Amino acid sequence: MEELPHPAKPLRWIGSSRKDFKAFPPKVQDGFGFELFLAQTGQHPPSAKPLKDFGSGVVELVDDFDKDTYRAVYTVRLATAVYVLHAFKKKSKQGSKTRQSDIELIRRRLRTAEADDAARSQQEDTK
Repeated sequence: MEELPHPAKPLRWIGSSRKDFKAFPPKVQDGFGFELFLAQTGQHPPSAKPLKDFGSGVVELVDDFDKDTYRAVYTVRLATAVYVLHAFKKKSKQGSKTRQSDIELIRRRLRTAEADDAARSQQEDTK
């Protein structure tokens, strides 16, 4: 088996992101699952693009399936893991802009992920 470019970071799910992800069609789950694995190993997933207004390290995956658009947002900017912040089916059929309510939810979950990462980093430091 070929060696990974970097050791895989754990994947952590914030809020309902895992439950929401599991509601996606299996084909979408498979594609996003592979792309999240690439992120865990320090690679750049093919459909990944930076999420506007969040700076570097907050990334969105996008997949169109059966006339619907699915998105998963994660961050790689934290030390202890790749955190999945939000997974959702895009509601609007016009344009590619993410709804403000989704952006606000992602911001809240990013703060939760940052606090979790800080606590885990502090635990590591005390070992």
